[in-house]
Amino acid sequence: MSTSRIALVTGANQGLGRALVAGLAARMRAEDVVLLTGRDASRVSVAAEEIRRSPDTVARVEGRVLDVSRPEPVATLAEELRERHGGVDVVISNATARLLPDVSQAAQADEFIDVANGGTHAVLRSFAPVLRPGGRLLVVASSLGTLGHLPEGVRPLFDGASLDQVERVVESWRSAVHHGTSDEAGWPLWLNLPSKVAQVAAVRAVAAERRARDLADGTLIASVCPGMVDTAASRPWFTDYSSAQSPEQAARAVLDLVLAPSTDPALYGELVRFGEVLPWHGGTQPTEQEALLVP
Repeated sequence: MSTSRIALVTGANQGLGRALVAGLAARMRAEDVVLLTGRDASRVSVAAEEIRRSPDTVARVEGRVLDVSRPEPVATLAEELRERHGGVDVVISNATARLLPDVSQAAQADEFIDVANGGTHAVLRSFAPVLRPGGRLLVVASSLGTLGHLPEGVRPLFDGASLDQVERVVESWRSAVHHGTSDEAGWPLWLNLPSKVAQVAAVRAVAAERRARDLADGTLIASVCPGMVDTAASRPWFTDYSSAQSPEQAARAVLDLVLAPSTDPALYGELVRFGEVLPWHGGTQPTEQEALLVP
């Protein structure tokens, strides 16, 4: 069994994911391994090589192609890391698909849901079981991921749901989007809202099953909000970048949580923003602009 710490970041060939890999590689030990994963082999290779060449890099960086929208390759990689290293110590589920303002929400629904929600489900199902004691599994979500941001009629669908139930709700919502009945069913127009709440609900479901044993050995499972980040994905939606963080700035609070020698049990299973819990039942329904822009 490996004594090296093993870290993995999904959606990591650009933006926040890449900054998280670079930060881990700079702050972990020389014997540790950081896996930079993404769907495009060429971009993964280039990003990993550029981080390896950075004078700040200490840990070993490996690029791996991983399409989180399909559960099979996620499960295969988790099993490989279990066999090679005895498990993993850090997993950050960051992959998401880009939404474009000039394309209908329905036309973008499948890719967005497959990556953001299907990817979250796949990572939780495959990597939570191979997380070593004291490990960290974080899902990058949003401050919009609390129940109060949804219309009242659909909030109970996620409250206290198991992971299987969350997956079924997501598929029901997807079907409503494609059939043009999402408004009738009580869903908001913008894909970002149910998707983020579903991500946080999925984390809460897995955390509820593991809480006692994870707290006993210092393991943390949580969702995180990095704040507004200036990336290629967010730029089409806003024109004032003055309050947005660079990916490197946004990565710091996430990395501080990941690499802290101990964590507050109050953070376990919760949505965390800059070290503080965002209450699950909190939030208010946003305006259309807020739904698009709030990270």
